[in-house]
Amino acid sequence: MGRALDNVRGIYLEGIAGGDARAAVYRYTGHRYTQHSTGVADGREGFLAFFEPFVERNPRRDITIKRAFQDGRWVFCSAYQSLNDGAAQWVTMDLFYTDADGLILEHWDTIAPYVENTVSGHDMVAGPQTPDPAADTEQNKETVLEFTKQVRQTGDVGQLDRFVAPDLLQHAPGIPDGRDGLAAWLLSDAAGSYEMLFRLIGAGDLVVTYGKRHARGRDIAVFDLYRIRDGKIAEHWMNEEEIGPRDTWGNSGKF
Repeated sequence: MGRALDNVRGIYLEGIAGGDARAAVYRYTGHRYTQHSTGVADGREGFLAFFEPFVERNPRRDITIKRAFQDGRWVFCSAYQSLNDGAAQWVTMDLFYTDADGLILEHWDTIAPYVENTVSGHDMVAGPQTPDPAADTEQNKETVLEFTKQVRQTGDVGQLDRFVAPDLLQHAPGIPDGRDGLAAWLLSDAAGSYEMLFRLIGAGDLVVTYGKRHARGRDIAVFDLYRIRDGKIAEHWMNEEEIGPRDTWGNSGKF
């Protein structure tokens, strides 16, 4: 496990789940902490202004990191949060950029309600939790990049068979299982258009993208996590958050 990955786990499990936000943010962040979670201001003090009251409001915090991996100075992390014995349940996906020593410099995220009854019947956060170290990371990243460019950004579902397994396992709450289920969703108003790919990272058979889509008059920040098997997308998780008006942001925004 890399130092950057350790630091991300630390800020999550010690600072948020463990409730020691002050010690964690000083221990695990670097010379700056630029924030893109729009409800949180930049810097260590911005982190504390949000999370110290959060800990007080939510004395019972059951937070489980479901998946996390490192790609150079980038770290991806996804977590399930149950607050106050299930009074609120959330799924988060986070992206972190770190310095040469693994200290966190920048953070992006989406936060979505946990949906118990998905269209596919597969749990939002279930599935393999660790990357397969034997898989070809760079080839899998290239597959997802081309899928994003050739299918997501063009809407050309005629190319799905190049990139997606017919028995695709789907964890996105509103999308049916299978290649055909994904095709039907991509052609729907709910999918809209994929306007921007901001970042793509991967480890082994897991590849994640962070970008922006537009659907039904809304701008949406979206993480898509893919598991690649035999050169094709075999499993998909999605976590997204509507981007609010500029005057509601506490920092420079989602990207």
